[in-house]
Order: sequence, then structure tokens, then C-alpha cells
Amino acid sequence: MKYYVNTLYPGDCFRDWLVEILGERIRNKNCEVDVFKYDPSSHTVCRYKFRGEKYSVVAKFFAEPRGKLKRYNAYEAMTNEYNNLKRVEQFINVPKPIGINQHFNCVLVTEYISGKSLFRYMENERNLYDRLTSVAHMLRRLHDCTDGYYNREREFANFHHVLDQLKLDNSTRQVFNELLGNWWHSPLLDRYSGCMVHRDATPSNYIFRKSVPYALDFESSWEGGNAVRDLGILCSELKNYFEFNKGSGTNAEPYIGHFLWHYSRSEDDFRYVTQVLPFFMSLGLLRSARLHRRYPHYNYLIKEALECLKTLR
Repeated sequence: MKYYVNTLYPGDCFRDWLVEILGERIRNKNCEVDVFKYDPSSHTVCRYKFRGEKYSVVAKFFAEPRGKLKRYNAYEAMTNEYNNLKRVEQFINVPKPIGINQHFNCVLVTEYISGKSLFRYMENERNLYDRLTSVAHMLRRLHDCTDGYYNREREFANFHHVLDQLKLDNSTRQVFNELLGNWWHSPLLDRYSGCMVHRDATPSNYIFRKSVPYALDFESSWEGGNAVRDLGILCSELKNYFEFNKGSGTNAEPYIGHFLWHYSRSEDDFRYVTQVLPFFMSLGLLRSARLHRRYPHYNYLIKEALECLKTLR
């Protein structure tokens, strides 16, 4: 949700800095700037709309955390996302990174992308197959163009970290630990190389402007990840959405299959992806469970996460 909070005038130091770094993008250097705040968000995030210019930017203030994580290196987080965006914009469409400034609460400024999120297409399912095809191709380019080392241990450490956050009862946690042990000893998750993964492949982070896909929010992206991680997170979001809003998670399966097929290069590739997918879908369902701990839907997410891990043969 976005709502108006303020208007900035010439003489405001942050407004004047924005005008300076935008250069020729802003013709009237004395224009007023309307400020709109996004809620909810992990940090303070605002859109700055330059009156009469038909141009906007988005600013994320890393030194103003709004989530549970309050203590972290804001400067490092700011520069990390800026560098990630500079790198991946060579391969896929992302909001153009414009500037950073630690003196304004560690702010990152990017161009504003207007459009419709993948989440909105999930609501009415109109053109959803086409939009999933576009996201699949975009993720494939990201993964192929950032090929590098693979950090298998970190994938498992992160899985256990999410389980720690859920504070499961001892019996349930022990079942998860045993199932993860089976995956650890399986060769399925062994890879010779990894890649950069978005890591937050949720439907709200993919925007379509005139049918062209853009990926948002690379703050938590990883180098050396397993490419199927992004696929598993997005597929878990599809399954969760259809279960919670459309009566059954099984209704998402045709969309999931379509998405994976268009990501895959070949039948062998598709077979590998579908074999590994349950591990990362389980992780995605557990990520969602963190938001539903006090609601009945939480039990469904935990059960489905367990069932995913049990598919290993």
C-alpha cells in the first residue's frame, strides 16, 4: 500500500540532492516533490514524484529498519544492494540504480517502475501463464549469466535458520532435522557450480510494465546459490496463494508445471529441476509460515513443508 506523506520544496537538503544526482532527467530544478510511503516494508521506502516532470524515484533507507531485524550494518546493506543491481542490470530488467548516500540514513535511490505485479495477475489469473513464462526466462538469464561457485552448506544453514525462527515443538523439529539429513546425504543437491539467486522470489517482486518484466529488491540476493532456490520460493508462493485464496493449492499445479517447463532448457533439465524443487518449496512454505504463526493456515504450511521433504527417494 502506498500513501501520501509530504511535499518537499527547494531548499530541502534531501530533495536538492535528488535533483542533483538526477541531472538532466529533471528539467525544472525548482519543482516540488511529492512523497509517498510504502507500507508494509522491511525498511522505510518512499516514492518521490517530481511535479510536472512525469518522473519518479524510489528511495530505500537502510538505517530505518521496520522489520524484526533491527541490528545490522546499514551501510553494508545499502552498498550490497546497489552493487547487486549494477551487476544484474547487464542481464535482466531491474529498476536502474541511481545513487547511494550514507548521510541520508543510508539511502539507495532507484528509478520508479510503474506497472502490475505478478501477484495481481495471480488474483484474476488473466494472462498468468504468459507472465510466468516471462519470469521463468528472466530467472534463467540471471542464473546462466552469473554462473560461479556453489555454497551447498549455506543452503542447509539457511534452512535451519528459518526453522529456528519458527520455534517448532521438539518432536516436529526432530522430524524436520531427520528429513534434512536425508537431503544432505543425497547427491541431488550436489552441484559443480552455483549462481546469483534473487532469494526473495515472491510475486510482489516481479513487476510488468507494458508486459515487460522487471525484478525488484536484490537486498538479500546471494552469490553461489542453487538456481532452483528461486524456482522453489516462487512455486511455494503460488501454491500457498491458491490454497489460501482459491480453495486448494492443487489448483496452482498447472501454473507451476508451466513455469518450470519454460525455465528448463531440456527434458533432462526439467527432470532435475522437478527432483530438487521440493527441497526449496519446503523452505518457501516455511518462510510463509513465519507470517501465519497465530492463524490456522500455519498448520497447513508446516504439513506441506514436511510432505515436500518426504518426496526424496
